[in-house]
Amino acid sequence: MVDAIVSVVVERLAATLEEQVRKEINLVRGVENEIRSLSDDLKKVRYVLEDAEKKGYKDKSVKDWLTRLENTTYEMDDVLDEWNYSVLKFRIEQYSDLDVYVPPKKKVWSSFVPSPCLCFKKVLTRHEIALKIEQVKTRLDLILAEQVRFGFHEIKSQPNEPSHQSSRVQTTSLIDLEEVCGRKFESENLVSKLVGGGDGGEELGVSVLSIVGTGGLGKTTLAKLAYNDTRVEKHFELRIWICVSDPFNEVEIAKGIVVASVEKLDNPPNTDQPEMLLQSFKETISLEMVLQSLKDTISGKKFLLVLDDVWTEDSTKWEPLRICLKGGGLGSRILVTTRNERVALMMGSVKNDIHHLGHLSHEECWLLLSRIALSGKSEKEREKFQNIGREIANKCKGLPLAAKTLGSLLHFKNSVEAWVNVLNSEIWELEEVEDDLFRHLLLSYKELSPTLQRCFSYCVVFPKDTKISVADIIRRWFAMGYLGYGSDWEVRGREYFDKLAMRSLFQDFSKTSNLDEESIASFKMHDIIHDFAQFLRKNVGSRMRETNCQTCSPLLVSQVEKYRSLFLTIELYDPHFCDGLTSVRLLSLWKCGLEGIPEEIEKLIHLRWLDLSWNYFEAGNGLKSICKLYNLQFLLVGGCKLKEIPREIGNLIQLKELDLSSNNVIEELPESMCNLRELESLNINSCMALVRLPQGIPRLVNLKHLYNVGTDSLKQYPQGLAQLTNLVTLKIFHNQDGSKLGWLKNLNQLSDSLDLTIKLTSGDDSAEVEDAREAELRKKTRIRNLIIFFNESTMGVEEVVKEASAWNDILDALEPHPNLRKLTICEYKGSRLPRWIASPLNQLTFIFLYNCEYLPSLPPLGKLPLLKTLRISGLSELKFVGREFLGITTTTTTSIIGGFPKLEELEFEDCPEWKEWEDITAEEDCDGVSIMPCLTELTMNSCGGLKELPQRLMRKVLPSLKLLDIFYSTRLEQVYGDKEGQPWKSISRNNPHLELKVLISPA
Repeated sequence: MVDAIVSVVVERLAATLEEQVRKEINLVRGVENEIRSLSDDLKKVRYVLEDAEKKGYKDKSVKDWLTRLENTTYEMDDVLDEWNYSVLKFRIEQYSDLDVYVPPKKKVWSSFVPSPCLCFKKVLTRHEIALKIEQVKTRLDLILAEQVRFGFHEIKSQPNEPSHQSSRVQTTSLIDLEEVCGRKFESENLVSKLVGGGDGGEELGVSVLSIVGTGGLGKTTLAKLAYNDTRVEKHFELRIWICVSDPFNEVEIAKGIVVASVEKLDNPPNTDQPEMLLQSFKETISLEMVLQSLKDTISGKKFLLVLDDVWTEDSTKWEPLRICLKGGGLGSRILVTTRNERVALMMGSVKNDIHHLGHLSHEECWLLLSRIALSGKSEKEREKFQNIGREIANKCKGLPLAAKTLGSLLHFKNSVEAWVNVLNSEIWELEEVEDDLFRHLLLSYKELSPTLQRCFSYCVVFPKDTKISVADIIRRWFAMGYLGYGSDWEVRGREYFDKLAMRSLFQDFSKTSNLDEESIASFKMHDIIHDFAQFLRKNVGSRMRETNCQTCSPLLVSQVEKYRSLFLTIELYDPHFCDGLTSVRLLSLWKCGLEGIPEEIEKLIHLRWLDLSWNYFEAGNGLKSICKLYNLQFLLVGGCKLKEIPREIGNLIQLKELDLSSNNVIEELPESMCNLRELESLNINSCMALVRLPQGIPRLVNLKHLYNVGTDSLKQYPQGLAQLTNLVTLKIFHNQDGSKLGWLKNLNQLSDSLDLTIKLTSGDDSAEVEDAREAELRKKTRIRNLIIFFNESTMGVEEVVKEASAWNDILDALEPHPNLRKLTICEYKGSRLPRWIASPLNQLTFIFLYNCEYLPSLPPLGKLPLLKTLRISGLSELKFVGREFLGITTTTTTSIIGGFPKLEELEFEDCPEWKEWEDITAEEDCDGVSIMPCLTELTMNSCGGLKELPQRLMRKVLPSLKLLDIFYSTRLEQVYGDKEGQPWKSISRNNPHLELKVLISPA
């Protein structure tokens, strides 16, 4: 636990020294030796921390030593922050005459002569920081000197490597069924998989099933239930239980399998004296000999091998065993229990064979707890404790180990008052729970690298049962310094999150799709895991700086010292930041009813992340005080009614994200904002009065995300936008008022959604067509949703018809990459749709054609192999829909290609001139031809001229069709509106579940 902050500070010390040399910064000249010595001392102490934390678990003096070490290391972290702040401040003050800092392209220090005032400030600041470093170093020396008397042993394994002295308890296959509560459904499901057929993971007769879940959830218990089931006993010739634990010793595992097999087999291989074989075998240390014996022992035999409590992700350790075990008989099974899904995948389980173990119900938790807690008590005593006991059981949140632990604790408490005290206590404050429950969770925690430990324990800043956004927690991790400082911090943060999620430390995932990959969007922490994370941090800050402030709550000060974060969601009329809060790095005053930015916010020089969204800062200079927080990386001031952004915003040169959304009176952004070369995300969504972006925008070389939805007044984009080749997000773009579609040419990283607004004016048609072609949309492989909106043209009707070829050519030129999934075309005035729209290579799943009023016909969209939804609205010139619309192609073998193979929803709306929908032929109506086999909903809305639906086609779609909507379509209403009439009966006869909805056209 201490290693997490120690490792971070060691890295920061090294980075600080490197920065000083590289940039010739001499702000704290004279203490370099102390810093190097401090770094060396912390590196050395890391080697004894694993042993120290083991001893500190029981020894209070060792625990106190660890707490003092941790807190002092945090103080050093703060001093390094002050150093960084002072460096930035000094650089910016050199350019004070320019109002804002202009980052030099080359080294300019030699030509700059600072003022006497600045020189004095520099020397004074240097002295103050040097003094603080020396003070922390002195305290740390005293702490490190004490470690000698504790006799800690050095363990020089990697931070995330386990020591080879495993403290894990060995498990066996024995089980008392009377003590098991719940798991009946899971057990039945697992047994059926063990004795049934494989599910894709079977390889040469052996498949791997895995049970995955957090510590204390009951993975081993479920494995025991299946292992001892009579159906399993009868099904397998050999059943072998091996407790693997950690480290993963392939020689000992192989020995265990062979020894267990020899003892159970009636005819052991290669010997008439099994006792002699076992004795000689147990002395064997050669992996080759052991594996050969293993191969001979299980050859051709149908076995069940349980590998309980597997931790290693190293496939090289598992591979030799896997190869040998392939020689088992057909139907053999390997059952793995692990806390880590990555282990299950490494060992060969396919997704369908990985069982993520759920939690017990409240009733099952109470049953398990009460069996232990009320054991030996009379019926009358049991009734006395039942109500309060059920409430305590609810605290377990379905975790069996928690129920057992609390049951054991309550067994020796004989008064209702004592039980109430347990109910009202935080679980992490109960000493008995710390010993019995958290000991199991510590195993998972210690497997994490120091960085992952920090990321995990930080999540406790959110209240229990909070739905936590993954993108949000990654940004906060970065602001806390957990993800390093490279440009790939988001990717690294996602990797860290995935590792924690796969170790069953998070739950209740909601998922989203991005670029065809499903990923977790949000999650929650189990209450017991949350308690455990609080337990890990309970001593941090307990001996840190004291404050005499009478205003700030001690709990707030404690939270800041433990987590460097403060999130307030209550109304604050007089916000106050005392000295006890100045170490805060993440501060949220979201929607706190503030009418101005607190003056004392300038004290918070450590701030990396500041959220002031949805407060009232109408005053013009509202943000100036914030612009002195030079360490800021994330600034969120959305919905604050800001009238302007001060020029000083350019001083925040560390800024990664700036959220100005929903400030709907801001008209322009200052040019100084283009100094923010580290800026990766700029959010101007719903800045409805914003009319221009800074001309210097190409200087934002790291900008990845420009969120610009709801910026209708932003008519002209600067040409420099074309140089932002790292841009991933640009939701809206247009070619009006000098902006060119061709500026998109090199923005090939654009992803997700793009909304293009195109304005065609009478004039040089060829130039506008060439501009559309210059956009090179076909090279934008990551765009999934494209909306093409043709703005109100200044042409009259005659000019529109005359320029039809220009409209056609522009849409031809805007051909997207086949990876596109959704396409919307609005207000298009062309006379045809482009060929690319119906290409069978397209991966389109959704098409919406809206107000394409001059289209007389439809292309063969039925060729699209993945199209699920097709909506056609406002085609006022459409009179006839022919068979070519279905895209049917008959091959020489009479098989059909096309015919909307995946279409589920088809809607026609506002096509008043449509008279006929051509039916399919008799040959196409045969049983072997599939047309619209997945269609579930057909909607005909405001198609008053259409007389009837194509009968043969309707018979084709009947098996899947669930809903037929006929709205404001007079002739169709007359034909199908009477459910007793022949037309309706003819299409519904073979589908009694078909639902008809009719809305009568107004008279």
